Amino acid sequence: MWRSLWRSIDRFSPQYFKYVVNELRGIKVVDRSNREMVIDLMQSIVETVTYGDRHDPLIFEYFMEYQVMAEFVRVLRIGKNSRIEATLLQYLSIMIQNIDSEQATYYCFSNDYINNIIAHPYKFDGGDLAPYYISFLRAVSSKINRDTLCLLVKVDGDNVISFPLYSEALKFARHGEKMIQTAVRALSLNVYNVSDDMVFQFLTSPPLSNYFSDLVQSLKEQCIRLDTIVHANNEKSPQGRIKELQLDADKVVDDLYYLKDIISVGELQLSRCVMENLLKLLVLPALLSLLQLEEKSDSSFSAVTSLYIVSRLLQVVGGRSLINFVAGVILYPYLASSKEDAAQGNNCNGTSGSDSFSRYISKLEAVVYADFDSEGTKNINGENSLGCLVGCESCDSPSAKRNGILGYVFSDNPTLLLSSLYLLLILAENEDCDDFLSRMIKSIVLPQEKTGWFLEKWLRCQGMKLGNDSSMLFNTSYEQSRERLQKEFDGPWFDYIPDTLRNEWESCKKDLEEPVNRKDPLFTLELHINQQKDDSCAATSSVSWQKMVDAVKAFVLHLQLKALIWKQDRPDKLVLAVETLSTSESWKSRSSDHSSANFGAEVALGSAFSCRIAFSNAGIRDIYVIPVSKGKSGKLLLMEKHPFRTQKGVVIAIAPLPGLSQPKIEKEHPTWLHLQIREFDPRFDSSKTKSHHLKRSNHVTDGRWTLGFPNAEACKAAQLMILEETSRQRSFVEQQLALMLRDNALVD
Repeated sequence: MWRSLWRSIDRFSPQYFKYVVNELRGIKVVDRSNREMVIDLMQSIVETVTYGDRHDPLIFEYFMEYQVMAEFVRVLRIGKNSRIEATLLQYLSIMIQNIDSEQATYYCFSNDYINNIIAHPYKFDGGDLAPYYISFLRAVSSKINRDTLCLLVKVDGDNVISFPLYSEALKFARHGEKMIQTAVRALSLNVYNVSDDMVFQFLTSPPLSNYFSDLVQSLKEQCIRLDTIVHANNEKSPQGRIKELQLDADKVVDDLYYLKDIISVGELQLSRCVMENLLKLLVLPALLSLLQLEEKSDSSFSAVTSLYIVSRLLQVVGGRSLINFVAGVILYPYLASSKEDAAQGNNCNGTSGSDSFSRYISKLEAVVYADFDSEGTKNINGENSLGCLVGCESCDSPSAKRNGILGYVFSDNPTLLLSSLYLLLILAENEDCDDFLSRMIKSIVLPQEKTGWFLEKWLRCQGMKLGNDSSMLFNTSYEQSRERLQKEFDGPWFDYIPDTLRNEWESCKKDLEEPVNRKDPLFTLELHINQQKDDSCAATSSVSWQKMVDAVKAFVLHLQLKALIWKQDRPDKLVLAVETLSTSESWKSRSSDHSSANFGAEVALGSAFSCRIAFSNAGIRDIYVIPVSKGKSGKLLLMEKHPFRTQKGVVIAIAPLPGLSQPKIEKEHPTWLHLQIREFDPRFDSSKTKSHHLKRSNHVTDGRWTLGFPNAEACKAAQLMILEETSRQRSFVEQQLALMLRDNALVD
């Protein structure tokens, strides 16, 4: 009956609104028979109120007069059903998000209506109620300001004693659904941005302050998981582990940006609470691991992971206090070793060699907390300072100096070397780093070249100057990179060297120009994984491919850096020289129709060798084989005689000449020729020059062909012809790169 009455009344009129509200007020029990009607009534009320807030003030007057918010609370209590609860939360979220007037917001938040809805005993176990609940909380948080916040907190004297919106939201902080986690974080930031001193005192005191320690502890657990992936010794391939590493690293970075957002609110109590937990639970354990002042345990990190964590923290969170704390800790062995140098510093560098490391950490802590507390450095939770957490002897012993950051800078492990240099570079280039500490970092070591990007940044940091010893080291490294590339001409991928070089050229230039704060230090962990032996693909062409790509990258970086160091233009013209040598020169194939032959093509048999081959799915077949090359292209054709044209053959298989890996004649059977076939098929992506997209998996097993010839002489002749055509192809590729590989490549 009530549905038919609705049709005769203007849906957005005050009369309609009063009628619907009276219908809802008349419901005393919600059960299966009237549940849908209750839902329709609530929907109509919310739609009408939202309309009235913007177009008809009288509707909202009735909304307050009839105490509709109290009716919603009543329906929630008598509903006792998750469908009613979810629907009410959804409609309330829509209404709160869409009302614009301050009067409407103030009324909705008054009289504990919102707090009663928040505190209702919902049953979240296993259902889909949680997303509706969190969406409601987030909608409320988006409307609070300093004037309405007082309506949602309970106060006793000058102290806040309850804040249901915030405390109930935190219960979902580690929910399994990412959307809910994100909503909780957005809600918390909304709260932080409108809170006053009294509310912040409540938020940063136990038990709510545990949220920050739990957040950092969760971050630490994720970092431990990263460390586990980096050092895992399982059957998963390096590429699989790197993908897993990248996914987990993204979660770590998300948490770091959230912490940065909290600190960026700019409230001293809040910032100090976050920084205190960061230093105590994450930064200090990582630094102690670096200084080897803490025994390795299940809750600590390896050196390479610690270097990554600290570097990422400085990049994302940053800030003067954190930058100088990290710099002060890693430089402690060198600061403590020279009273004279220490006396030149200020703030956190004024320590003497007799100070214990614990006292030194306490001094650093004082510098950090001075940014957040003008009244001193007392711990906000009444605990002892961070220095008391470190029970170790003084770091001014020779052993400590040897195990400091220089222990990694001069490490034979390239991952540790790069990671430590990268951390020093972040500190040295950061404007917030204390001048004395920055100068000390720059004077510790001017490293050997291990990565082009790092060396260019370090050169800029040093004013583009390279000393005699360092110049000699770089020249040696340059020669090694050139020799390493030249060796690849004897490898199974020499035909791809020119294309790889062109593909990597612009990529390397961009890498060299990339700012420090944009370079993700995750590359150091990926390098560590790639260095580990992978027996599953040790003998495959995919490994050889990566080896060739790495050699090209190393040489390109050295060449570009050489031009930078000696103030010459970047040698882009050398790349053009590689492209100008075309196949129209004197590089001819044995048969012009063979060089362009594809699968199924008809070609002249000519000088092809007759032999036999056994296919797993086709048995033994009589075939003809001929190697052909033209320019940088070379292939081995397998053909069957045409059934009607005796001088023609049909191509049934093709293999690249460079991948045949030195065809071998079996000693016991001199008529058998063994060939290794390159199955791995890389694909260049022209839109992303630094990527090599792969058609197949990294673990494709290389194929093997065994050809049987009528006699040993024919077998030997076929082997020599394959080697000759491969040499012809190699010579062309070498000619393409001759200008770039010469001693005076940068001279016009």
